[in-house]
Amino acid sequence: MRILLVKTSSLGDVIHNLPVVSDLHLSLPEAQIDWCVEEAFADIPRLHPAVDHVLPVAIRRWRKQLGSPATWRELGEFRRRLGATTYDFVLDTQGLLKSALIARLATGKRLGYAAEAAREPLAARFYDATFVIPRNAHAVERNRWLAAAAFDYPVDLPLDYGISAPAIDSPWLAGERLVILLTATSRDDKLWDERNWCTLAQALLERGLTPVLPAGNALERERAERIAAAVEGVIVAPPLTLLQVAALLAGASLAIGVDTGLAHLAAALRVPVIALYIATDPALTGVYGTGFIRNLGATGAPPSVAEVLRVAEQALR
Repeated sequence: MRILLVKTSSLGDVIHNLPVVSDLHLSLPEAQIDWCVEEAFADIPRLHPAVDHVLPVAIRRWRKQLGSPATWRELGEFRRRLGATTYDFVLDTQGLLKSALIARLATGKRLGYAAEAAREPLAARFYDATFVIPRNAHAVERNRWLAAAAFDYPVDLPLDYGISAPAIDSPWLAGERLVILLTATSRDDKLWDERNWCTLAQALLERGLTPVLPAGNALERERAERIAAAVEGVIVAPPLTLLQVAALLAGASLAIGVDTGLAHLAAALRVPVIALYIATDPALTGVYGTGFIRNLGATGAPPSVAEVLRVAEQALR
């Protein structure tokens, strides 16, 4: 049996889909599992040993360059690659029109959410079979329940993201007890006040921990460097690939971050993680896993530094 999973983005959503691979591998060990994902996140499915082949897609980049002949050549090549394999089943766990259209381009029986369960109801028209999955469950469980309904196996399998980080040398890194501070996110209204990060970093240093701040772009790096300038002992990481960030997280004693995909990656790697919510509600998409996990705050009610420190001390014990 050959199965194609379609879950293209965002980073957190892709990470939330990893347990589906573990469930399928446990329930259908003979199945070959491929995964279609946005090119920027392709390294995440590759971390799972049960994923046979990753098909990168570049919808985000193509949308910005629709007038370019190179875009249409790439799109044509993607369609050829996708159509070159005959799948028994194509499972779209994203439930968006863009993911349903990708599923439609593939050869195989297409499975997905019913209209009343999909994030975009129109997507259900592109599937050969649909399934009603409760909308008020966490995203990880919605993905798993959809796969369980589609392939008729139990829904109560143990939660397993199935990944481990590669060993990567980091000569720039000093300190043994690392706390990764994930200060960046996709929306400004999700950011935690820089003064809070400075206060938190100082308190962690006083407890014998080394705060490390990754940064993915120039704006994020400027923020990280301001915090490091204010608090001596904070380390700003050099530019890192997604695999290098995974390795950094895997070696940490604790990760503390705002609503960002990297906080979900920490949870998937079973690193103790504290997620800070400022403008979003963690009930359905918060950090989720089997290790030490805490989601603090909610829309309009950011957590205080004291609250974060109290929970950090619990995690470190």
